[in-house]
Amino acid sequence: MATAARVFPAQPLKALGTILSLTALLWVVEFYDQLTGERLDQDGIVPRSLDGLDGIVWAPLLHSGWAHLIANTLPFLVFGFLVLANGVARFVLVTAVIWVIAGLGVWLTAPAGSVTIGMSGVIFGWLTYLLVRGFFARSGMQIMLALVVFFLWGGILLGVLPGQEGVSWQGHLSGALAGVFAAWLVAHRRPATTGTVVG
Repeated sequence: MATAARVFPAQPLKALGTILSLTALLWVVEFYDQLTGERLDQDGIVPRSLDGLDGIVWAPLLHSGWAHLIANTLPFLVFGFLVLANGVARFVLVTAVIWVIAGLGVWLTAPAGSVTIGMSGVIFGWLTYLLVRGFFARSGMQIMLALVVFFLWGGILLGVLPGQEGVSWQGHLSGALAGVFAAWLVAHRRPATTGTVVG
């Protein structure tokens, strides 16, 4: 199967180890946060504040308690594993694009005085990336997987709508839009050349 059209990681155990390690990092951070009285939670995204910009880096690593982290863990594992289908380099690129754009979206649009934390923006971005990448890559297999993912997880996309107090729909929406952009971006990147060819 061509790399661009891959549905599952070529080395599934390695991919599983990678996403499990990242998940463990989230749990270690939350454990430390609980031990220190949840002081880390103040390092999230503070909207329209220059001091709050660094929260874009830290916010996805932070969660407002175990329930919040547990709710994010399963989609983080599943979507992250599937995004690893095209290798670690592609995973890092896609995740970085989503991470930054989702964070900037929160910084620009979240309510004044709020502090936003959580991996949800990245998770929403991974979800929409998985849903649309097959259309950009013109891969029937990826489109089929997208249909399965949408059937199982599509309902969470309602989280992009405002309504639930204390939930950052701004982060969800920004992440979802970032995921579409990431899918477009990687589909339109020019492949690296392997050397000069003279005719």
